[in-house]
Amino acid sequence: MQLETYISDLLYRYECVTVPGFGAFLSQKTSAIINEATNTFYPPSKLISFNEQIQKSDGLLAHYIADVASISFEEALLNIEKRVNHLKAYLSEGETISFTNIGELKLNADKNIVFKPYNNLNYLMDAFGLSQLETPEVNRNEENVATEEKVIPLTNTKRDYRVYLKYASIALITLTLGGLAASKYYSNQVKTHNEIAQETAIQHLETKIQEATFVIENPLPAMTFNVTKQAGNYHIVAGAFRIEENCNKKIKQLRSKGFAARKIGINKYGLHQVVYSSHESRLDALKALQDIKSNHNSSAWLLVKNLNN
Repeated sequence: MQLETYISDLLYRYECVTVPGFGAFLSQKTSAIINEATNTFYPPSKLISFNEQIQKSDGLLAHYIADVASISFEEALLNIEKRVNHLKAYLSEGETISFTNIGELKLNADKNIVFKPYNNLNYLMDAFGLSQLETPEVNRNEENVATEEKVIPLTNTKRDYRVYLKYASIALITLTLGGLAASKYYSNQVKTHNEIAQETAIQHLETKIQEATFVIENPLPAMTFNVTKQAGNYHIVAGAFRIEENCNKKIKQLRSKGFAARKIGINKYGLHQVVYSSHESRLDALKALQDIKSNHNSSAWLLVKNLNN
């Protein structure tokens, strides 16, 4: 099993991806920067790091592998454990492990894992489509300047000096304003690209809420039911299924157990997501999640997302 493929997918969406028994890959957003030495503008991005101390499983990686590979959660955990054992064996033999698009790992003299990120892939979805931008350097033609200086008469030296100083001041102000204008232009470009990329990402990630139609075939008069619509940005995920029929079976099963289960749409991986419930308060969601993990499903996890429903 090539863990780096699944880790790379999750780094786009999450700030921490833990490999049980091995360590965690962390991502931290960084703003756009300007390298004055090379006249290069770099777009905002995510900095990837590795923490060997975080090894306790949060279920995220195993849950994702189980969904994508269509295997059970327990089987996904077993596959991860086997791969981790191989990775540790490679490291103990002094080899360097390369994770495609993520970075390299090796042991130092103290037998601790040292991580070197590749930085060739930007995991920040808001910066999709943006690349580094280099501006040309302004070159002065020293030959022409020297020639002009030779033909300048030496009369009225004090007056000419003031004239030169005046022109030099004007040139300095012009260059300064030009630099500020270029910087402002690039900042506006970054902002515009971010807004477009974010809007595109939201459109792709936007879920389609399933509408249910209930038909009661009986001779009794029509009755009106007031159904409470779930709201909130905190959702307790029960599972994600590639086949929609399995998704509907899961919802029926959870509702039979008293949960307000529902389908919140299709994620970016083409999987139908089912949640136990949605909550307005993060505290309420965490309490419900703890109860579900303790009594029903240890692989349940919390999704924080505005569904705009």
